[in-house]
Amino acid sequence: MRESLVRLFRKRSDFTVVGHASSGEENDLEFLGGNCDVLVGDCFVLNSLPASFSDRNGEFGGTKIILLGMKSDDEEFLEAVRSGISGYLLQDASGADVIAAVRAVYRGETVCPPQLCAVLFNFVVEASKKLSVQNSPSKPDLTLRQQQLVALVAKGLTNKEIASQLNLSEFTVRNHIHRILKRLDAETRNEAVETIRAQGNLLSV
Repeated sequence: MRESLVRLFRKRSDFTVVGHASSGEENDLEFLGGNCDVLVGDCFVLNSLPASFSDRNGEFGGTKIILLGMKSDDEEFLEAVRSGISGYLLQDASGADVIAAVRAVYRGETVCPPQLCAVLFNFVVEASKKLSVQNSPSKPDLTLRQQQLVALVAKGLTNKEIASQLNLSEFTVRNHIHRILKRLDAETRNEAVETIRAQGNLLSV
């Protein structure tokens, strides 16, 4: 296949083949990686590249990599994307597909099979959801009683009215509200209510 690709590329006037190598020829691969814009190879090329190549000025030292003859496997595809490849072509890709992919990647585009686009989109969506959860502010751990108090404060009830409704003493209500303000880092009762409301945790009483 390698010889066929070389012949295919050399037929194009806008292509220059700087060399070719097998996965075991690390010195040749390093030379190619440092002297070409687009490196075309199979799934073994990522593991065969010398460490000195992959450590230079970015993921692949500025060289863009296209993988050929790949399986339509979700995990394998995502792993390749994570590694920094710019193109991913399946086993049924034609010569015209390879030529188009090299040109697209050289222009700064990325290439992947249409049937794997959904996999990539879903991965990004799930990653965004996880990141959103990780970055969301932690919700205050209010007790049920404290949540009831905040809900009554939101209705405009005084400490005395809250105490009567919940069958508590005013002293107990004041203590609860003091602890709520401290836990929410709020200055006033209204600020505490707004904080809970913004988090969607305001009870209906």
